Amino acid sequence: MSEAEQTPPAEPPSPENPLQGGCLCGAVRFEITAPFLSAGYCHCTRCQRRTGTGSSANGRVPQSGFRLLQGADRLRSYQPPTGVPKLFCAGCGSALFSGDPLSDEQVAVRLGALDRDPGIRPQFRQFLASAVSWESIPEDGLPRHPGSRGT
Repeated sequence: MSEAEQTPPAEPPSPENPLQGGCLCGAVRFEITAPFLSAGYCHCTRCQRRTGTGSSANGRVPQSGFRLLQGADRLRSYQPPTGVPKLFCAGCGSALFSGDPLSDEQVAVRLGALDRDPGIRPQFRQFLASAVSWESIPEDGLPRHPGSRGT
């Protein structure tokens, strides 16, 4: 499906229209009350291994618009040698966040953990130099970056 054929995004999250999400077993629940700042696909090897898929769809929200509703005691973290921690549920293993969702300026949320449409569509693809060979990258019109989109 081309970018022009995608379903239009729903209304973005706000205090009046909060968006909730959580892990597979339901132990960790969170709420977003601010629009996403960005969203994209990451094709890096870490995301492949962390998710068991060819890429990971992630979005960033301001920390002020994020609230952990339950399950702080169920969150576990993996700190790779470089980069930010990857947080997951200890009960079911669901990948949920990157960094520290309680103190970082922005919270990186796995879009697959959301209960409904996030109100944004992925805007880029990064780390394409690490993309898996067994899955084609769609011609979706998104900007493509061989490494981090910031470099």
